[in-house]
Amino acid sequence: MKITNHHGLPSVVVQALTQDDYSKGKSNRSVTQLIDSPRVGVLYKEHEHEVEKDVVDFLWSRFGTGMHNVFEDAVESNECLITEERLYVEAMDWTISGAIDLQELTPQGRIISDYKVTSVWSVINGKTAWEDQLNAYAWLIRKSTGDAVKQLRIICIIRDWQRRRAYEDSTYPQAPIQIILIPLWSSRDQDKYMDNRISVHQEAQYNQLTGAPLPFCSNEERWKKGDMYAVMKKGRKRAIRVLKSDQDAQDYIHAISVDRDKHFVEERLGEPTRCIQNWCGVSAWCDQYQGDMTNEG
Repeated sequence: MKITNHHGLPSVVVQALTQDDYSKGKSNRSVTQLIDSPRVGVLYKEHEHEVEKDVVDFLWSRFGTGMHNVFEDAVESNECLITEERLYVEAMDWTISGAIDLQELTPQGRIISDYKVTSVWSVINGKTAWEDQLNAYAWLIRKSTGDAVKQLRIICIIRDWQRRRAYEDSTYPQAPIQIILIPLWSSRDQDKYMDNRISVHQEAQYNQLTGAPLPFCSNEERWKKGDMYAVMKKGRKRAIRVLKSDQDAQDYIHAISVDRDKHFVEERLGEPTRCIQNWCGVSAWCDQYQGDMTNEG
């Protein structure tokens, strides 16, 4: 990876932010990689030495690492708690690994906790990837140790939390740390999910080796928001209302009693945020994204 410093940060800051001792160990895929897009994984591995990332992009991941260390140090010698354990499972001729932040051993089964430094938006709306990740960890524990898992939870540290918003709005997170319980799937559903994820990643790797097209990223993997429909008025730049369907927007205009003929609906297509802002790191080599750009042009 090529690391840039477009903001001219001091060398000590650059060094601190870019230190990284992460390793997936001797495995074909980590859980984090497995739940992500196969296309991104293949392209990243192929262009790893060409990928550019600015030093400021490491800030929140390093902050997260620091919080992990704080919590890990606090555990000390407790026989009922296991921190940062990396587990390995052989499945479909691959080795899958995952490092679990915290496991609490109870007579009824293990409680899995994962630390996330995240946003208010993520806490309020949730993320499918969190459910996928923690159930993949439960699969790892069951397959590698034979132990049952009792509960899954995310310990969220909210980086943009505001005390005033919490005071004014009861639906806003009331503290900068939140515990979110994650649905625990059945063993059958976990097995089915992991078999599917391994299969699609193996297929993508095979396609790369044979020159076949890579599978496209899904809208969810591209962080693509749904299309929206803005109710506009002639002579006004900002939308009056933004609604989820054209019918809702048309109904809104129909209910207007004054100057109805001056109102119209403007379609706003959802954009693949991850691609456009290159959060994946590989949009420059992605024919799916380049095709989107060509079609828009």
